[in-house]
Amino acid sequence: MVAIDPIQAEVECLGECKVDSPLPFMHFVPHERKVTMEIPQDLHQMGDEGSKFYSFEESGPKENIYFDPSKTKCAIVTCGGLCPGINDVIRAIVMEAYYQYGISSILGIRFGLQGFIPKYKHEFWELTPSAVSDIHEFGGTILGSSRGHQSSREIVDALERLNVNVLFVVGGDGAMKAAGAVAEVVRERNMKLSVIGIPKTIDNDIPFISRSFGFDTAVSKAIEAIRCAHTEATGAYNGIGMVKLMGRESGFIAAEASLALKEVNFVLIPEDPFELEGDNGLLNNLRRRLRERGHAVIVVAEGGGQEICCQEFGMEEEQLTDASGNPVLMDICGLLQDRIKDYFKQRDMELTLKFIDPSYIIRSVPANSGDRVYCGFLGQNAVHAAMAGKTNMVVSKLHDRYVDLPLDLVTQRKRRKLDTTSNYWRAVLESTGQPLTLRNT
Repeated sequence: MVAIDPIQAEVECLGECKVDSPLPFMHFVPHERKVTMEIPQDLHQMGDEGSKFYSFEESGPKENIYFDPSKTKCAIVTCGGLCPGINDVIRAIVMEAYYQYGISSILGIRFGLQGFIPKYKHEFWELTPSAVSDIHEFGGTILGSSRGHQSSREIVDALERLNVNVLFVVGGDGAMKAAGAVAEVVRERNMKLSVIGIPKTIDNDIPFISRSFGFDTAVSKAIEAIRCAHTEATGAYNGIGMVKLMGRESGFIAAEASLALKEVNFVLIPEDPFELEGDNGLLNNLRRRLRERGHAVIVVAEGGGQEICCQEFGMEEEQLTDASGNPVLMDICGLLQDRIKDYFKQRDMELTLKFIDPSYIIRSVPANSGDRVYCGFLGQNAVHAAMAGKTNMVVSKLHDRYVDLPLDLVTQRKRRKLDTTSNYWRAVLESTGQPLTLRNT
């Protein structure tokens, strides 16, 4: 038997835990308990080394904690784009902190990291159980959100003025990097302040996160749009239904929705470049599909085909970025619609093309039951970690276990991408019937 020497993913701690936990549980998770698991390359995104073994600290309540709950003050901030489940996470944190630990002061920071900066003049909210009791019934975030960099030193200044002991940051890649910068300033000032991240992205593209919250809800709503596109396509001679789904750099939503609803014929994702022209290009394959079946459904991840847009408009792939550092994407679906119509017009083939873009509907809806349960666990485990004095970390579900991860594991790696050599992508191709590649070489 080969011995396993896993990589130790140690989480920073503020100090020794000397306070008895007020939780009434019989079964606490020991501080020293670790979970060793094999992480495939597509999750850890560290070169081409294949799977790696890691040892993580298991999430959960500790018998002895660092902070005295009666003297603890928390703050919650939500950043970046909307995602189903944010309100569920906020609610879970407030309910766990208030009812289980007896923490009575929980501040809600308005409109993302701007809420810490005096010049924006955003007021703080006191989050009580009554204030959050029904927020899980609604999409979005009751605290509001914003994008863009803010000074980590100004943020820490605000936390000092507010006498905050624990900061919960709910957000995507940019927010997690900001949380890491805040934790660094806190360390420099030798403050006893815990910084806990709850990673959020509808695209499911965070390293070391098996499935991000909100993803399951997004797929469910995407299926509704695809079903409508299929109805439109089958209701017309040579009908084409095209659906644009979210996915800047990763095509997980497009792939998962296509697997869930077996009505999709072409899935175009950022990880699998395609061509329009040529015998094996998209246009010719689309023509074959219409001749054989009379209709087609195309699902396009928003980041797919960007290289085609660059060629079409004579631009470099190094594009402008938004306030969060994300690339500003060109309109691949607009280009596809124009090229498809021109292609069939030149061949005197009748065509009806209907385009559906449900992006903002998908990200703005309340979480479904599966995501609600998931968000509840994330919020509770975030509070457990914070009260144990852990900091500069995120809570995560890896495979079927909840673990605490150092922040740098999810912020110093490139975004997680769909592996087009995997059995998962093979299943997508088998479901759609599209060729192994839509390229001519």
